[in-house]
Amino acid sequence: MPKTYDPATAEPALIQAWEEAGCYQRNAGPAGPGSPDGADDCTVVIPPPNVTGILHMGHAMDDSIQDTYVRYSRMRGRSTRWILGTDHAGIATQTKVDKKLKSEGVSRLKIGREKFLDACWDWTREYGGTIVSQIRRMGCSIDFSDEKFTMSPEFSRAVRKVFCDWYHDGLIYRGKRIVNWCPSCCTAISDDEAEYHDEKGHLWYLRYPLVEPVDGIDHVTVATTRPETMLGDTGIAVSPSDEEKAKLVGAKVMLPIVNREIPIFSDWHVDAGFGTGFVKVTPAHDPNDYAMGQTHGLEQINIFDEHAVVVDGYGEFSGMTRDECRDAVVAWFEEHGLLEKVEELDHSVMHCYRCDTALEPWLSEQWFVAVDKLKERATEVVRSGEVTFHPARWTQTYLTWMDNLKDWCISRQLWWGHRIPVFYCEDCGWEDALMEDADTCPTCGGHHVHQDEDVLDTWFSSQLWTFATQGWPDHPEQMAGHHPTKVLVTARDIIALWVARMIMSSLYFTDEIPFHDVYIYATILAKDGSRMSKSKGNGVDPMELMEKYGADAMRYGLLTLITNNQDVKFDANIDKKTHELIDSPRTEQARAFVTKIWNASRFVQMNLEGYEPGDPAAVTAEDAWMLSRLARAVREATEQLETYAFGDYARGIQTFFWGDVCDWYIELCKGRLLDGSPEERLQVQRNLVFVLDTCMRLLHPVMPFVTESVWDALPASGLDAHDARFLMLAAWPEPERFAGFVNEGAERDFELAKSVISCVRSTRARYRLSPRAELDVSVKAAPELCETIGAQADFIRSVGHVGTLGVGAPDEFVRPEGSVSVVASEFEAYVVVGDLVDLAAESARLKKELAKAEKDLAGVERTLGNEGFIAKASADVVEKKCAQAAELTAQIEQLKAQIEDFA
Repeated sequence: MPKTYDPATAEPALIQAWEEAGCYQRNAGPAGPGSPDGADDCTVVIPPPNVTGILHMGHAMDDSIQDTYVRYSRMRGRSTRWILGTDHAGIATQTKVDKKLKSEGVSRLKIGREKFLDACWDWTREYGGTIVSQIRRMGCSIDFSDEKFTMSPEFSRAVRKVFCDWYHDGLIYRGKRIVNWCPSCCTAISDDEAEYHDEKGHLWYLRYPLVEPVDGIDHVTVATTRPETMLGDTGIAVSPSDEEKAKLVGAKVMLPIVNREIPIFSDWHVDAGFGTGFVKVTPAHDPNDYAMGQTHGLEQINIFDEHAVVVDGYGEFSGMTRDECRDAVVAWFEEHGLLEKVEELDHSVMHCYRCDTALEPWLSEQWFVAVDKLKERATEVVRSGEVTFHPARWTQTYLTWMDNLKDWCISRQLWWGHRIPVFYCEDCGWEDALMEDADTCPTCGGHHVHQDEDVLDTWFSSQLWTFATQGWPDHPEQMAGHHPTKVLVTARDIIALWVARMIMSSLYFTDEIPFHDVYIYATILAKDGSRMSKSKGNGVDPMELMEKYGADAMRYGLLTLITNNQDVKFDANIDKKTHELIDSPRTEQARAFVTKIWNASRFVQMNLEGYEPGDPAAVTAEDAWMLSRLARAVREATEQLETYAFGDYARGIQTFFWGDVCDWYIELCKGRLLDGSPEERLQVQRNLVFVLDTCMRLLHPVMPFVTESVWDALPASGLDAHDARFLMLAAWPEPERFAGFVNEGAERDFELAKSVISCVRSTRARYRLSPRAELDVSVKAAPELCETIGAQADFIRSVGHVGTLGVGAPDEFVRPEGSVSVVASEFEAYVVVGDLVDLAAESARLKKELAKAEKDLAGVERTLGNEGFIAKASADVVEKKCAQAAELTAQIEQLKAQIEDFA
């Protein structure tokens, strides 16, 4: 093994070797093929990234989790395949190609639909593989040999079948509804895709004259945030609970500017406490107004065209944009004495998630999926646990959304995407959804047949992902044993957009759930707790992390972030000017772990002269402890990965390998390796190879590269033959096979001895004493522990560099002179420092440190007690102050305990 490990060289070489050997394709693993019913199957589908996308930290987290689980399952002998694919990303790709054409002086509208689609395909072929190559660089063991695409011919056929079947089954219909319309992209946007921005706005109070006065009242005043839409008002609403306004119900208002008579009515949608209690109703430009309009039979008047420009028929206002119309309407009301007042109001405004344009609630004819026939069963499979969310709290998020589910608007006014397969005859009015294109009417024989111009929402095609990627509908036999898939790893943002729709469509078309488990990973935030974004310049590029630290370090660092929290902060420093990565302390620590794995493995490899394979054996106390701890680590890692506890797995395996294996066991084996008899040396070699082999298997799912490199250089151990070509195809350490090593007594006794040694080491560190200086130690412990510690006296003296070791029960214990105390959970150790430490000077130094710490703590507590500071400071700043107070409190307690040693 080379002296240093170079991920930049090792990682690409291993990726090539794995792929060339076919390791990423459907793999039954060492235990044989999966069972026909799928019980031993691990098929996973990647959430298809957009062809417009590049790898971001969310992808990196998602893919690290998936690959960890897939590699683990492959080693356990399951029939394993991770399915790759990308999404055509309708609006995103069309926007990219539009911009490219504009930069070349070409207009989409001028070249026409067919040539524009050719340009989209060209763009997809040129740029669509970027994110796939980045996923490959991460070491993801995904099946690159059979990449899927939501616009491929076979996938398009599946999409068309779903549309046609739902259409003929009465689940798809066309109707006029209020949709979120983007005037820039000129397409409908779903509620779930809209982004809300808090904006400073106003509340305008407009007077509307009554056609005839009521009890001396000649006008009503409405309060609105959108005065420009008053051109389309067809009613005024009040709350049924507002008794004061009841006398005006049934009266009519003469709408200013357009001189339209509109009625006053009562409706429960109205909040009597908002504004004046009178609400202008514009059914074509507000969802609540649309609902009230439906109830009360109001006319629906669209005052805007698809670009949010006022249509003809409104005099001087026609041709104005929304903003221009707003200013003009307000000016008109003020000029005519009908503007009562204006108030400032902060409110939330929906924006297009692609171009950031403010969306317009707009009445238009669209295609919808009626969800009532789909939602009940899709709700029940989650409620019953047939589909299980991890963490469990996301179950309620899903159920709440399903309870409030509205019909799904599936049409988009784009060119790039799955064109809606509905055909119309202009001669006789025939309409039908067809699996094949038609140019002749089957009813009248006419040739004036055309296809619907709209395309389907991108989520309509991606909802079929688990089964359309596995041969459905033409080759359903490919799904046998591999559907439902095992687990879907995804973000919380698309539980409604994607997860729910996958469950509904899979149940309808395959009569199966699409997956057994849904794992929702945490959102990765910048170090200050804000959302990562290019515009803020705080986004971390995973490719930069891999270039600087290696893929293993990035993957492992991400998994250690995982807790039960909804959001996690990523520790990285970004150059404010160039937006490039400066450093990432957390990933730096992960790289240090990679280095530790390499160095420890290299030490073992360098001391294997004369090695012959053989079984491990517990010859010494440390052997018995190590093998028992190894069995425990195998059991815990297996349980954690089976239950998707990825963070616990990553942190636990590091604690075990770095602490137990490297810091203790390898160190304790050095004596026998270097100075032991040939028999002792051979047995400890066998133990070390076995422990190292097992650890590489446990670590491999999250850190595939360094573990593969180490394992490849290892000789065969006794219990696990080194018969696989690659570690990724080797067997996982099964807990049952390690059960015989479990020795709780050996673990307990050894841990007790370790604690005594740790007390001695911490004393040396505290008082800056040489690690080799022999110190006398006395231990006060319960009688039953005294015997255990005494039995390990030789080990404690040798490893801890202890001179005399005394052990005594509390009733007979005498504290040695010149000693300092260290309190452990089960005993108190008194380490004699005597003349090695100037006790008086040390006491004075500690008292000085204590005074300073107490002064600092008082200052922090004063700050935290200041209500003005708490009110104005950010949560992050307050959190840091609280952490500082806790740290100072702990430091003060420690200093006081040390000062007592000199009393």
